[in-house]
Amino acid sequence: MKKNIAILATNGFEESELASPKAYLEEQGWNADIVSLKSGTIKSWKDGNWSNEYNVDVVLDQANEADYDALVLPGGVINPDLLRREEAAVNFVRSFFESKKPVAAICHGPQILVDADVLEGRKVTSFFSVKNDLKNAGAQWEDSEVVVDHGLVTSRNPNDLPAFNKKMVEEIKEGIHERQRV
Repeated sequence: MKKNIAILATNGFEESELASPKAYLEEQGWNADIVSLKSGTIKSWKDGNWSNEYNVDVVLDQANEADYDALVLPGGVINPDLLRREEAAVNFVRSFFESKKPVAAICHGPQILVDADVLEGRKVTSFFSVKNDLKNAGAQWEDSEVVVDHGLVTSRNPNDLPAFNKKMVEEIKEGIHERQRV
């Protein structure tokens, strides 16, 4: 069955953490839309420098969670910090949890989950520098390449992308997760 996946990102996303999951999702025959704050392109970050630009498929204020089967949140230091400042982005993320849909976040990507207030009691991982933020939001953080908690998939860094991509697709194939929660 064809799936539609939203990838929420803005300038400063870690390039591999968007490009690899997007390609893996598309290999499944699924659609993976880049959803962002503004139309046009967003610029990636790679090896400590600005890198390639990616086309935005859907502007956030026109995006509707009901049109998607799952959400992917790439990291990068800049990207999640910019997104979590935008109420519309936080609400978009939260809506996937309210609808019990799979959410996959890697590296610094889980930071926006703090603002969406969806981490209480959840098992997660992330880039080590944000673990205390996640723990302070009520998450149970562990240092593992991939952690799955009722439809929520998290990983630490680009080295974990193979495991992250595999688990992300597995959770999306399972569909609605009744125990996914806000």
